[in-house]
Amino acid sequence: MFSKSKINEPGTKAAESEKAAAPAAPAPAPAEPKASTAPKPKPPASVLSSDLHITGNLKTSGDIQVEGTVEGDIRAHLLTIGETATIKGEVTADDVVVNGRIVGRVRGLKVRLTSTARVEGDIIHKTIAIESGAHFEGSVQRQDDPLNPGRGGKAAANAAADVKQ
Repeated sequence: MFSKSKINEPGTKAAESEKAAAPAAPAPAPAEPKASTAPKPKPPASVLSSDLHITGNLKTSGDIQVEGTVEGDIRAHLLTIGETATIKGEVTADDVVVNGRIVGRVRGLKVRLTSTARVEGDIIHKTIAIESGAHFEGSVQRQDDPLNPGRGGKAAANAAADVKQ
């Protein structure tokens, strides 16, 4: 952008006149723009409105916000259960935020039950937060990999039996 003036630099006039007489080297061609390696912006969460009733399983690698009723299992990256929502089935997500009602098992790396949450079922988690006022009936189990249903239950009992032998 800016270059230093050569007026104050020590040197001989002969060297300066040789530089001026020499043809200028061609300027390097500007680099072509590279393909963008920046991650694409995440699409907004899919919202299931409060008047929507779904019977069946839902699966996505994205985010879901449920305000209606789902009778079936849900698998997502971030799952937010709204205050008006009711889920009857297993819920599996990296992050689960429960403001409404779930009847069934909850599996998540991070599970958060807010003060309006109503959960009837087991919670398998890596980290959990339960706010004052949340209603929960079931068991809580911490696992390093709660998203893998193969861990726990009979598989864990068999692994423990193998270690004893």
